[in-house]
Amino acid sequence: MPVWSYSARTVSGDLKRAEFDAASREEVIAHLRSQRLIPVSVREKPKGFKMPGGAVKVKTRDIVIMTRQFATMINAGLPLVQAIDILAKQSDNKTLQDTLQEVLHDVESGNTLADAMRDHTKVFTPLYVNMVAAGEAGGILDTILLRLSVFLEKAESLSRKVKGAMIYPAVIGFVALSAIIVLLLFVIPTFQQMFESFDQALPLPTRIVIMASDTLQSYWWAMGAGVAAAVFLFRRWVATSSGRLTFDRILLRMPILGNLARKGSVARFTRTLGTLLSSGVTILDGLEITARTSGNRVIHDAIMNSRNSIAGGESISEPLRISGVFPPMVTQMINVGEETGDLDGMLTKIADFYDEEVDAAVESLLKAMEPLMIVILGTVVGGMIVAMYLPIFGIINTMN
Repeated sequence: MPVWSYSARTVSGDLKRAEFDAASREEVIAHLRSQRLIPVSVREKPKGFKMPGGAVKVKTRDIVIMTRQFATMINAGLPLVQAIDILAKQSDNKTLQDTLQEVLHDVESGNTLADAMRDHTKVFTPLYVNMVAAGEAGGILDTILLRLSVFLEKAESLSRKVKGAMIYPAVIGFVALSAIIVLLLFVIPTFQQMFESFDQALPLPTRIVIMASDTLQSYWWAMGAGVAAAVFLFRRWVATSSGRLTFDRILLRMPILGNLARKGSVARFTRTLGTLLSSGVTILDGLEITARTSGNRVIHDAIMNSRNSIAGGESISEPLRISGVFPPMVTQMINVGEETGDLDGMLTKIADFYDEEVDAAVESLLKAMEPLMIVILGTVVGGMIVAMYLPIFGIINTMN
C-alpha cells in the first residue's frame, strides 16, 4: 500500500506533518477530515531505493538565478502560481525543477509559499524559508527575494574565498606526500641494492631512510588501514557534540588558519542576521537561524547564549563579548546598533568590512603557506636524496 506524506492544520491553526498508509490520495484526505484536520498538502512518497547521489545537487548559483527571476516576475505583477510554474519549466536543474513543481502543487492546494518550501530542506534553507515567510506577511515578497539573491551571492563568494585558501596547501601537501612515497618505493631500493655490495657501515641518515623504505614496502597495507581507521575515528569523533566543540575551538586558536576561520564566521554571522532583521524576521528567530548556519560550534554556542540573553530582556552584545569569540570592534558596533535602533544596518556594515578582511586573510595565508610548504618539501625530499649519497661520498673520500 502506498505511503503518503501530508501536512494539515488543526482547528487552532497549528501545522501538523506526518505519514499515512492509504490506497489513494482521497482516502488520506477523508482520514484527515475525520480527525478534524484541514489538509494542506498530500503527496505519495517515492517507492523503492534511491542510489546515493542519484539526484542532481542544487547549486547555490541555481538558487540565486531562480530567486532573482522570481523577484522580477513578482515585481512585474505576475500571480504567484504562474511565476512558480514558469520557474519550474525553465529550470535546467532536474532536482530544482521537481522541487518547484511540488511547491507549485502545495501553493495551489492553499498552502503559503513559505510552508510549501519548508518541506524541501535540501533546497531551501531555514533562512530562505523564514525570509520568504516575512516577505509574504509584509507584502514585500519581491523585495525580500531580491535581498535573498544578493545575500546568497555574497555568502557563496565568501565560501569560495575560504575554500580557495585551503586548495593550495592541500595540493602542495599531496605532491610532497606523492614524491616521498615514490622515492621510498622505487628510488631508495635501487640505492639499497648498490649499498649491499659495499663493505662498510652506512651513515645513520641512510639507515633511517632505508628502514622507512623497508617498512613502507612490507607494511603498506597496515599503514593504509591505519590511515583509513584514523580518518574514520576522527569523523566519528567530530560528529559528537563534545568532539565538534573541541575541534572548532582548536581551529579558531590556530595561528593563521584560525584567524581566517574567525573572520569568515563573523562575516557570515553579521550578514545573515542583518539580512534577516532587515527583512522583518524577529530577533529571536533570526539568532536561532544564524546559529544553525554558523558552521562553527563555538560560534553557535555564543550566538545561542546571546539569544537566551535577549529572551531574558538583556542585550545581544554582552554575551558575545563574554564568549571571547568575537573581536571587540564587532561587539561594540553591535552595542551601538542596539542603542541607536539600527542593528540591521550596523550588522551589514560589519559584514562588508569583514568580507574585505577575509580577502586580506586569504592573501596572508597564501603568502605564509607558499614558502613554508616549499621549505618542508625541499627539506624532506632533499634530505632523503642527501642521505642516499652520503655512502657514495664516503667511498670517494676513502679512495682518495
